[in-house]
Amino acid sequence: MKSLGSRVQGARLERMRASPLWAGEGFRNTHPIMPGLRDPNARMPTWTQFLRADNRRTPALPLPSVSPLEAWRHAPGSGLRVTWLGHSTVLIEIDGRRVLTDPVWGPRASPLRLAGPKRFQPVPVPLRAMPPVDLVIVSHDHYDHLDYPTIRALARSDVPFVTSLGVGAHLEGWGVRPERITELDWWESHELPHAGLRVTAAPAQHFSGRTPKTRNATLWSSFVVRSERHGVFFSGDTGLTTQYEHIRRRLGPFDLVMLEVGAWEPAWGDMHLGPDNALEAASLLGNGAFLPVHWGTFSLATHAWDQPAERLLELSSTSRARLIIPRLGEAVEPAHASGRIDPWWRIVGTDGQPPEVSALQSRLSGTVAWPID
Repeated sequence: MKSLGSRVQGARLERMRASPLWAGEGFRNTHPIMPGLRDPNARMPTWTQFLRADNRRTPALPLPSVSPLEAWRHAPGSGLRVTWLGHSTVLIEIDGRRVLTDPVWGPRASPLRLAGPKRFQPVPVPLRAMPPVDLVIVSHDHYDHLDYPTIRALARSDVPFVTSLGVGAHLEGWGVRPERITELDWWESHELPHAGLRVTAAPAQHFSGRTPKTRNATLWSSFVVRSERHGVFFSGDTGLTTQYEHIRRRLGPFDLVMLEVGAWEPAWGDMHLGPDNALEAASLLGNGAFLPVHWGTFSLATHAWDQPAERLLELSSTSRARLIIPRLGEAVEPAHASGRIDPWWRIVGTDGQPPEVSALQSRLSGTVAWPID
């Protein structure tokens, strides 16, 4: 099945084996796990728990969204603008260049078309309607970050990819030409030609694999995108690590940090941040404007779908973080963010708690469509 990806071999495998992160048959996390991140008494959720219907885990209606196409026609006055398109898919406009992170337009975070976590709603903009992109970043090869139908569509363009060691095998297997793929080890950088843009892979505390037999066969990374005027940090998937402080000293400062906040469980609290640890990570990274990602799109854990946003809102009064929680498709400039949080997600409710203002929800929703190509 093509969606499972390709095995790494040849020169690509030799380069991976030369990495200091390679150990035996795969990559490893090098930083000791911080105490208290994983609850030793918590059990891993079972497949039954994941598959069981739970009204709290999915919104009752499509989330409020807006079309960013009109905003994208005009350059951001500050030089830096960001548009959250769902989960970890973000369009970064940075000093005249467009960078797309972990593009997922497919309907499921799964290798299967009819089974697996289904997204709550389409992306606010069909992939075919996206403006030209200068660079695509893929942090690692999990299905909610590396999407087969989306990559197949992007392979027909000339857009270059920057990704972690080994992930290029999947991209190449799905039609992306080798010369368009740059794979980085941690702390390695790539300069986008004639663009004034540098992308650097940085540490993350996570794992990889698209099948049980390919766990940790490719690398996972966070990424820093830097122009002459601005710096942006993208976490990919990660648990909390004091390496964030090292990243700030070496690659900062950051005008914007994009950190994952969803799909958190006590049993794997060392591999995902969740809201509380994301705020700690934002502090270690220097408290640039903080855009939460990796939530509000798929149900990948047993917590309520809106728990990450509600928890961040609860903690915001005592945190130094400058939170930005835009609606899907809402283009925002971190330099102009007010710091006030509008809990727009409460308009939706859950199946057990119908929203009181469904008419407002309809008015707030922009045009959405499924097509990828």
